[in-house]
Amino acid sequence: MNFVLDAGIFLLKSSVELFDMFTLPNLLTASRLLLAPVVAWRLLEHDVNGAFWLFVIAAITDLLDGNLARWLNQRSVLGAWLDPIADKVMLLTTLSMLALTELLPMWLLYVVVVRDLVILAGAEAYRRLTGKLDVRPTISGKIATFMEFVLVSWVLADIALDLGWDQTIEPLALVTALAVGGSGLRYVWLWTRKTSAFLREQARE
Repeated sequence: MNFVLDAGIFLLKSSVELFDMFTLPNLLTASRLLLAPVVAWRLLEHDVNGAFWLFVIAAITDLLDGNLARWLNQRSVLGAWLDPIADKVMLLTTLSMLALTELLPMWLLYVVVVRDLVILAGAEAYRRLTGKLDVRPTISGKIATFMEFVLVSWVLADIALDLGWDQTIEPLALVTALAVGGSGLRYVWLWTRKTSAFLREQARE
């Protein structure tokens, strides 16, 4: 009898957890992941107009998912992890395609990729050293992500809507690169400080 009850409780909990995964905010976030390769495909086909409107849809889902999670009381661990991943995939995919199709300078893509690799390498090294990982977004990181979003939106809108902003793209790309590089250096400093603090604590023990 206890086995039946335990099994019933387990199935009920599993059903609830599964239901919590498929909330409207999480589905909106997941749709952004699915849109990323479609945006890349449209850019590969030189359909900047189509890529622009798909990117607009993705941006709308980004605005909605977090607010809906709060309004509907549907915040979840999955959503907290999935949202920044979806943002990064969309931004990096679109930025890569804009660079590969020569709508943005290739050096900017290198700056973005190197910065992301430095952050990941630092996080993994710290995890291996300490056995734990506590990653929190920094203000500089948020600024860098915001500048990447503005730049990508700016380029897509300029071409799709024929706005004539060509002369502003290079300075904006430079500002974005400085923000991205600065945030990367900030993360290096943070990982170094955390590692030094951990080693000092270990030495005292």
